Amino acid sequence: MQQSDKSNKILIEGCLAKNQKSQKALFDKFAPTMYAICMRYSGNAEQAKDLLQEGFIKVFTKLGEFKFEGSFEGWLKRIFINHALEYIRKENRQPDIVNVDETYELQSDTFHITSIDSRKIIELIQKLPQGYRTVINLFIIEGYNHKEIAQMLGISENTSKSQLFKARQVLQKMLKDKF
Repeated sequence: MQQSDKSNKILIEGCLAKNQKSQKALFDKFAPTMYAICMRYSGNAEQAKDLLQEGFIKVFTKLGEFKFEGSFEGWLKRIFINHALEYIRKENRQPDIVNVDETYELQSDTFHITSIDSRKIIELIQKLPQGYRTVINLFIIEGYNHKEIAQMLGISENTSKSQLFKARQVLQKMLKDKF
């Protein structure tokens, strides 16, 4: 067991025992990473703060379900991603996702972004419409495939592909206009 796994286990056990210092330490350790996830899906700081707070409430409620198999941080990320998706569904914030049964292929003249700071790209992604932002986060950043995204969002695989294609087009235009 690695040192970080041992320290996580100690924190988790403390949290399960309702130790407030352990709860604060767990929050402090993982809040920056989880906040970044919340920001990517919400698009604004106030919503991201709310998602972060609510997400940690879920974490502390479900902590007993973590079986110490696999990455604790990965387990946390899944909770926060699912919580963000629940929020989006609850708020019915997918007006820009339209079911489309045609598949788009990416054009070969894509804009190269290797010299641009990743923070600037994240800022641009946050400016995308909610549906585009959700699909691009799930596909590119989280690594889900179109079938998984379709199931998570209740859309077809082709709609997921279409949303990703359109999101990339809008993002490329934003990058060209900005740089």
